[in-house]
Amino acid sequence: MSAMNYGAAVREQFLLEPGIAYLNHGAFGATPREVMTAAEAWRQRLEAEPTRFMESESAPALRQSRSEMAGFVGAGLGDLVLVENATTGCNAVLRSLPLKPGDQILVVDHGYPAVLKLLRHIAAWTGARLVEVVLPFPFEAPEAIVDAVVSRITERTSLVVLDLITSQSATILPVSPIAAAAKAAGAHVLIDAAHAPGHIELDVPGLGADWVTGNAHKWLFAPKGTAFLWAAPAAQAGLHPTVISHGYGQGFVEEFAWIGTRDPCNWLALPAAVAFYRRMGDRAIRTHNHALVSEAAALLQRELGALPAAPPGMRGATASLALPMAEPAGSRTAKALHDRLLERHRIEIPVFAFADRLWLRLSAQIYNEMADYERLAAALKQELA
Repeated sequence: MSAMNYGAAVREQFLLEPGIAYLNHGAFGATPREVMTAAEAWRQRLEAEPTRFMESESAPALRQSRSEMAGFVGAGLGDLVLVENATTGCNAVLRSLPLKPGDQILVVDHGYPAVLKLLRHIAAWTGARLVEVVLPFPFEAPEAIVDAVVSRITERTSLVVLDLITSQSATILPVSPIAAAAKAAGAHVLIDAAHAPGHIELDVPGLGADWVTGNAHKWLFAPKGTAFLWAAPAAQAGLHPTVISHGYGQGFVEEFAWIGTRDPCNWLALPAAVAFYRRMGDRAIRTHNHALVSEAAALLQRELGALPAAPPGMRGATASLALPMAEPAGSRTAKALHDRLLERHRIEIPVFAFADRLWLRLSAQIYNEMADYERLAAALKQELA
């Protein structure tokens, strides 16, 4: 499918509310109708004979879903398991590590807030020291980020935690050279790739980390609660899910396969999501979304004087821009502007306070078109006047 067939031509394939300019695909994604239908078909099959399904039919079907996910990100089937979300994947890794007092955990100040809280908990629990690297921001070039992080790696660094695509600043970080430096220093590397599958071209083993976790329910169109955790073969021993259950002691894949009764049907719809993504264009989706969000960012820079968090070459299908404000802005100001845009203009877009400024995070997906961002620019002129 060509970019000429995106926008309004495909919006009807989603369940999005009529009339709303939905510019927040990066938060929770948006699942196409046919993928939701596939999940519901699995759910009805489950309920027709629950015991047979859970005890006999679900395992081969889940293996197929894992296979689809592994193939999509370039991973071996035995190195990847399904989890509910990237935060769950991070919890599994961090709660499994034998950290001790004196160990250092290195993280950047643009990390996902939930994972930063998890790291503070892990540090308090184990006695390890959390070192937060302040990155040069707004970003200008990947090399400055590499230098900032690598310069803080020491012989005490046991773990480096990196976001492949940052949540608030919507920037692709140069994780591979940082991971290489960390591994050379004897540290382990966990990459939170929550936004990556379907967003950018992704070769998980090629990132050079020990563990990578990412969501399929954001940019890969899967139902909510569909994500993966990948572990390099040498980093699988001692890795356990946060819920210990029947598979304990049977290896990486088996431990994560069954943690008790849960509805697996959203995971089972993963092949339908991958099929939809490929039919819609695969690489063409990524090219279209990057071009659209870059054009939208340029519009807001031109019309409002907004400041981009990073140059176009460091973004995928999202872009964060600082709004021109006379004074530093806090979370109340951010929420108030978000609510006005939604209630008065029917525009859904995240607004947040970061680095003493007020930021918008634009997302571009195949159901969006430039008219959505022109509508946003007009609304912001009105609300910021």
